[in-house]
Amino acid sequence: MNTLQSARVAPLVDRLFAEADTATSPIFRNVSGSERARLLKSKTEYLQLYSLMKDLWLPVSPETGRLLYMLVRSIRAKTVIEFGTSFGISTLFLASALRDNGGGHLITTEFEPSKLAKASEHLMEGGLIDLVEMREGDALNTLSVGLPNQVDLVLLDGAKPLYADILRLVENSLRPGALIIADNADLCPDYLEHVRTAEGKYLSVPIADDIELSIRL
Repeated sequence: MNTLQSARVAPLVDRLFAEADTATSPIFRNVSGSERARLLKSKTEYLQLYSLMKDLWLPVSPETGRLLYMLVRSIRAKTVIEFGTSFGISTLFLASALRDNGGGHLITTEFEPSKLAKASEHLMEGGLIDLVEMREGDALNTLSVGLPNQVDLVLLDGAKPLYADILRLVENSLRPGALIIADNADLCPDYLEHVRTAEGKYLSVPIADDIELSIRL
């Protein structure tokens, strides 16, 4: 049995996905579709958008979570960076894989304090908090300093307009063979252009419906 299937983590993940499915946001529901679309693409108002959605979980799918676990295990990752903690569901998958790799260091960043507090509770409940460094604030700031010398895997699942900027922040720390997983990548045309056309830097391919998987060359 692995950590993901353990009596401590498996029911926790199932419960959190169920809670995510029932979460609502009356404030966000009152925002028009056109305003949502505008905020979703904005590089300057993304904090406003995600503040409006602070009650929504915005998790990866269960299938994507298992994919994250498999990728961390397959490359024997020891150092992982996650952009967009939310309530910590994807963090649980990543940390479980690190545990089964024998340990490691996961840096995760989230600007909404209430979400980070709940994610911390969930990681403590799952017995994985010792592997995780939680950074509160705008990732453009929290990931601009104090990065490890070598990063094995990056998950991008925060504000979509920032994907390319976040990747550039961590780029120099990526080891050859490091993996980058971008969820909802179809919303990030500048990011896709970067990983698909930066000659000699990446090999990149779309998988599933909206995930881009890239390897640092």
